Amino acid sequence: MTAATKEAPAVSAPTRPPLVRRLLGRPELGSVVGALAVFLFFAVAADGFLRPASLGTVLYAASTIGIMAVPVALLMIGGEFDLSAGVLVTTSALASSMVSYQFTANVWVGAAVSLLVTLAIGVFNGVMLTRTRLPSFIITLGTFLMLTGLNLGVTKLVGGTVSTKTIADMEGFSSAHALFASTFTVGGVGIKVTVLWWFALVALATWILLRTRFGNRVFAVGGNADAARAVGVPVRATKTALYAGVAFCAWISGQHLLFSFDVVQSGEGVGNELIYIIAAVIGGCLITGGYGSAVGAAVGALIFGMTSKGIVYAEWNPDWFKFFLGAMLLLATLLNAWVRKRAEAAR
Repeated sequence: MTAATKEAPAVSAPTRPPLVRRLLGRPELGSVVGALAVFLFFAVAADGFLRPASLGTVLYAASTIGIMAVPVALLMIGGEFDLSAGVLVTTSALASSMVSYQFTANVWVGAAVSLLVTLAIGVFNGVMLTRTRLPSFIITLGTFLMLTGLNLGVTKLVGGTVSTKTIADMEGFSSAHALFASTFTVGGVGIKVTVLWWFALVALATWILLRTRFGNRVFAVGGNADAARAVGVPVRATKTALYAGVAFCAWISGQHLLFSFDVVQSGEGVGNELIYIIAAVIGGCLITGGYGSAVGAAVGALIFGMTSKGIVYAEWNPDWFKFFLGAMLLLATLLNAWVRKRAEAAR
């Protein structure tokens, strides 16, 4: 056979890694396993846990955490924290309520002003972080303390009490309630609209992380900000945008808070920032940044919802809730670390 008639060696097409290896590489794997374990546990331990109405309540509890856990997870993937996220939700609700009431305006005017205020606070966090290069722990702790005092001081100064006045009879309230706090029925089960907001935010955040240039930048600045800056990634703009994303979701949560209960207590929200961070960590986000997913944060919020309501349905003493939450955090972190090691060994 001459050289001209020899067949060229076949070139094998690149093959995708096996399914098991791909699953082990997913940051949310540990949280999914944990969620299944928690679900099965309360399905057995709590008689009313599997009732359709109970599951609707669990989803609602998870959504109120998940709406904030998703942007907090993106921020953590970018290598930063936001300790002001919990009180920022209350600030958003207070601003919307007080602007609407004091100026007797359509409640949508108050909501619009609240959005601008909330976004400004988020951008402030991002600019302070990137300009001063202080740790995000210090920057956002300062914002947390300022907002805590501001929420209480301004509410008492304007209204004379620690809560806002009702705006239920004001123009635009019904449409705002429908968007942020309504309930719809699926199969005879009442589902809060916050569940839809939660699912939409998870889908949007997942698309951003996995399908956009900005998502690549988030992983890059979280993994090594100096290296990312060296190759042209706009680190300052990326981190500021992530803080603005947290603020936007805080605005959504704040409007839900306001239009669900008509009034807002100025002291609400303190401590919730830790719950958002816990949900993100349970979902596979690393404290050091550069690793995690929005889906994992959503699963972490679901675990929180199942635990908080499962204890009630099991008729246990709710004083033990924080113990179970802390135990889940430790177990999830250990499980996520084990999954990552197995994934790295399988490569």
